[in-house]
Amino acid sequence: MRFWRRLMFIFKFHRSIPFFKDFFISNEITIGKKLISILLIVGYIIFPFDAIPDFLLFFGVLDDVMVATLILQQIVKMAPASLKEKYKVNLP
Repeated sequence: MRFWRRLMFIFKFHRSIPFFKDFFISNEITIGKKLISILLIVGYIIFPFDAIPDFLLFFGVLDDVMVATLILQQIVKMAPASLKEKYKVNLP
């Protein structure tokens, strides 16, 4: 069940862009949390960890999608309740 919620989160990601923009602009969120978020994103882009190699087409890409959603979920968890409520963000 969790797998499907994460997959749907990726398909609806475009709706989350204003949330993530406000996350990084907000004064309610400490600079430390913002830095951790940026480091997670940049770190995965630079050093992508592959539990399943990408040459196994579907499963390799699926592995990358799951790690990306995990990072995005962590960012949502770090957001203050007011920001989550404003955008009605539900964790996948």
